[in-house]
Amino acid sequence: MNHVLVLPILLPMFIGSLMLCLPRLSLATPRSLGLVATVLLLAVSMYLVHLADQGVLHSYALGNWQAPFGIVLMLDRLSAMLLLVTAVLAIFALVYAVRGDDARGKNFHSLFQFQLMGINGAFLTGDLFNLFVFFEILLIASYALLLHGGGAERVRAGIHYVVLNLLGSALFLLAVGVMYGITGTLNMADMAVKVAAASPDDAALLGAAGLLLLLVFGLKAAFLPMYFWLPRAYASASAPVAALFAIMTKVGLYSIMRVYILIYGEQAGSIANLASDWLWPLALLTILCGVIGALAAVTLQSLLAYLVVASVGSLLAGIALGTPQALSAALYYLIHSTWVTGAMFLVADLISRQRGEKAGKLVQGPMLLQPLLLGALFFMGAIALAGLPPFSGFLGKLMLLQALQPGYQALLLWSVVLLGGLLTLVALSRAGSTLLWRTGLVVLGSAERDNVRTLAAAGLLSSVLLLVLFAAPVLSYVQATAAQLLDLAPYMQLVNAGETP
Repeated sequence: MNHVLVLPILLPMFIGSLMLCLPRLSLATPRSLGLVATVLLLAVSMYLVHLADQGVLHSYALGNWQAPFGIVLMLDRLSAMLLLVTAVLAIFALVYAVRGDDARGKNFHSLFQFQLMGINGAFLTGDLFNLFVFFEILLIASYALLLHGGGAERVRAGIHYVVLNLLGSALFLLAVGVMYGITGTLNMADMAVKVAAASPDDAALLGAAGLLLLLVFGLKAAFLPMYFWLPRAYASASAPVAALFAIMTKVGLYSIMRVYILIYGEQAGSIANLASDWLWPLALLTILCGVIGALAAVTLQSLLAYLVVASVGSLLAGIALGTPQALSAALYYLIHSTWVTGAMFLVADLISRQRGEKAGKLVQGPMLLQPLLLGALFFMGAIALAGLPPFSGFLGKLMLLQALQPGYQALLLWSVVLLGGLLTLVALSRAGSTLLWRTGLVVLGSAERDNVRTLAAAGLLSSVLLLVLFAAPVLSYVQATAAQLLDLAPYMQLVNAGETP
C-alpha cells in the first residue's frame, strides 16, 4: 500500500489546522507554512503523476478497510494530472497573495489549505459519498475565501453562491441516498458493477438519481443553465482567490467524467450513456452564452469570469463526444484553460491596481505605470484565451475540432467554437484597447507596482508557451489518460484488489 496517495489530503489538512492553532503569531509564520506546504504538495503531485503514468491503478484503503466496505482513495492518470494542475495553480496564486491580499482578513492561509484539501480529496476519492464530503470541504472554504476582505459586492455574490451550492448539496445527498438504497454500496467501482446488473425497475430509479447528479455537477461545473452564480462570484473575489477558483469548475467536470463514464458508461445496460444526450447541446449553448456574456461585461474581471464559462462549454463538448480523441483534446484544453484563466485574473488585478478608482472597469482611465509590460502580458493571455496560434489554446481547440469526422456534429462544433473564438477576440480587443490605449496622459500617484506579483502572474501565464514546447509528452499523457478512462475493466477489479495492471 502506497501511503503517498493520502498525502495530498493530509498535508493541507494538518498545515491548515496548525495555522488555526497559532493565531497570535505574526503573518510571516502562516505565509511561510503555506508556501512550504504548497511546494511539498507540488512535489507529491509530480511523484503521483510519475506513479500513475506507469499504467497501474492504485487504491488506498483508509484504516485498511478494503473496498467496497471501507473508504477508498483511487489514483489513475486523470486524478494525478488534476492534482498537479491544482498544485501549480496554487503556488502562483499563493505567491501573489502573500504580497498583501492575505492580510485583508483573518485565516486566509488556513482557508487556502482547506480549499486544497477539498479539491485534492475530490480528485482522489473512489467513494461517491466522500465525493460529497470533499465537495463540502472545498465549498465551505471557498465561501470564506470569496468573502475574504469584505465589501458589499462580495457579500452579495457570496450569498448567491452559498444559497445555490447549499441547494446543490441537498440534491447531491438525495441522489446518493437513492443510489445507495438500490445498490447497497457507495464505492464507485462497486456501484458500476451493481448498476450494470440492476433490474429494469431499479434501473429507472438509478437513471433518475443519475440525472439529479448531473444537475448537481452542472452547478459545480457552471454550464448552462446553472452558471449564473459564477461571473459575479469570480469577479468579486480577490485576485489570488479568483485564480485558485479557476480549478473549481474542473471539479464538476471531473465528477461528470468519473461518474458518467464509470457508473453510467457503456456497461450500464438500459441507462448506458445516460448523460450523453444532455451534454452535447448544453456544451454548445454554454460556449455561446459565455462569449456573449464576455461581450456584455463591464469590468475586466467579469469578462474573464464569462470566459471561464465559455471554456467549460468547450471542455464539456469533448466529454460529450466521449471518444479517445475528444477526451484527450478536452484534457489538454483543461490544463491550458485552468492555468491561463488563473493567470489572467492576476494580470487583471495588476492592471486594476494602476487605475485607481476605475480599477477593472472597462472605461477610459489614467495611463498605466507599466503599460508595455502589462500590455504584453494581457496581449499574450488574450491570444491564448481566444485560441489563436502559437499558444496552447490553439492546439487544444484544434485537437477538439479534429476529433470529429465530417457530419452535422462537426459542422455544429466548428461553427460554435470558431464563432466563440472570434467573439472572445472581439471582447478582449475591446477591453485591451480601453485599458491600455484609450488612457489619459498622467499616471496616478497611487498606482501600485509589485515585482513579485508581476512575476507570479507572468510565471503562470508562461504555461501557454510551455504547453506548446512540451506538447509531445503532455499529449502522450492525456491520450493515455483518455484510453485508461474508457477501459473500465481495471476499475471494476479495484473492488477486490489494491492495484491492477
